[in-house]
Amino acid sequence: MLLRELESIGSFLDPWKDFERMNRSFFRNSLSRSREFPLVNVWKDVNSATLTTEIPGLDKADIEITVVGKNITLRGERTPEELSEGESYHRKERWYGKLSRTIEMPFVIDADKVSAQFKRGILNVHVERAEADKPRKISIISE
Repeated sequence: MLLRELESIGSFLDPWKDFERMNRSFFRNSLSRSREFPLVNVWKDVNSATLTTEIPGLDKADIEITVVGKNITLRGERTPEELSEGESYHRKERWYGKLSRTIEMPFVIDADKVSAQFKRGILNVHVERAEADKPRKISIISE
């Protein structure tokens, strides 16, 4: 009995177990915050930007793109496969359901100059910087 009490005290005072516990907790919390979907890549130049994302299993009619100011929002939905009578899943790992993601772009977007292409599950969205947001050179008048 005394041995069990000493073992429990020893495990309570074990700094490595505390470290492992904190490490698991940290990574679990940071991973859950970083799991935005769909994942995107964005690259830009002075006057435009391109956003790409992979959203397989959707048709272009299932995807909605909206633009407001600097933000571009992607929405869509993928429905699960229909099972025939008597069938059941043995393994079900692929996602289905609604998706929604808003990405802040590096400048105000000209909503009239947004183009999108969807091919083989990859969405490419090209946006142009709004004229009002472009830097302007100011001339100086001398007296």
